[in-house]
Amino acid sequence: MNQNFSESDIKFFQRSTVKSHSTLVHIALFVITFITTVIAGLEWTSGTMGPYEFNDLAQGLPYAISALFFLTAHEFGHYFAAKAHKVKTTLPYYIPFPPIPGFFNFGTMGAVIRIKSPIPNNKAMFDIGVAGPIAGFIACIIILVIGFTNLPGPEYLEKIHPGYFSPDYQSAGLYFAFGDTILFSILREIFSQPGVFIPPMSEIYHYPFLCVGWFGLFVTAMNMLPIGQLDGGHIVYSMFGLKKHEAVASISMITIGTLGFMGLASILLNAETPIGWSGWLFWAFILYFVIKVKHPPVYEFSPLSKTRIILGWISILILFLSFSPSPFTLSMV
Repeated sequence: MNQNFSESDIKFFQRSTVKSHSTLVHIALFVITFITTVIAGLEWTSGTMGPYEFNDLAQGLPYAISALFFLTAHEFGHYFAAKAHKVKTTLPYYIPFPPIPGFFNFGTMGAVIRIKSPIPNNKAMFDIGVAGPIAGFIACIIILVIGFTNLPGPEYLEKIHPGYFSPDYQSAGLYFAFGDTILFSILREIFSQPGVFIPPMSEIYHYPFLCVGWFGLFVTAMNMLPIGQLDGGHIVYSMFGLKKHEAVASISMITIGTLGFMGLASILLNAETPIGWSGWLFWAFILYFVIKVKHPPVYEFSPLSKTRIILGWISILILFLSFSPSPFTLSMV
């Protein structure tokens, strides 16, 4: 049987095939990221690098599900805002991170969507920029509330670190801790039950919900810096325009650069400083040379509504609540 296809039919089939392949890529990355985050959850909660048995995998599920919940909330916040403004965009690309000895293994390097058409005005830019951080921030609060209201007893930590509560434990060795944040400490005070053992920041990573919640705040703060085309850059540019954004972005770059040098000096001089993290220098390098400090202009710029302005200030507040000048502390004791 002979059948002739028109040019429009061929283009339709081509688009369908490309779309099908693209969907498979998104699904495959999601599945791989799920696997790597399960392994990361096992590492953090067990305190060992493996090998693991199949029955052990369930122990990594709370971490993996929480991590993917946060990433999905953040990226689909961007996605649906873009769709609302008829801006073409891809589904989220989840980025897996395999377990590598010597690296902090969170199991993922995040997720991204790719905008495939120009953003027409600053209102659309603002909505797309603010939707992700707010959605991700809400997800972080939910995860942390679950974590603080379901803290296991001290025997949980004793199982990971036998003798942890003895007076001479960790008298010498490597000290690693997450940096506290305003929101983390507030939720800890509000939702921790009286008389329940509250782990110190040096042990938070063994508690999957607290670990993911903290990690989510860290990622949110990094994205909310008002620099270039970070989410915070989109928001500040859309609210205040190009010149004010450049001033705020420059101050932000100087701030994180200073924190980075303080952290580096602490390592080189073997001196403990109250604030600073050398990783901020690397992030400043990425921002300056890759993401760029300035924000590209949009075709149409007009004043935002009061509702958007309020949401913008809320997002700036989220930055301060989520930011830690010293997110990681690593030293010999």
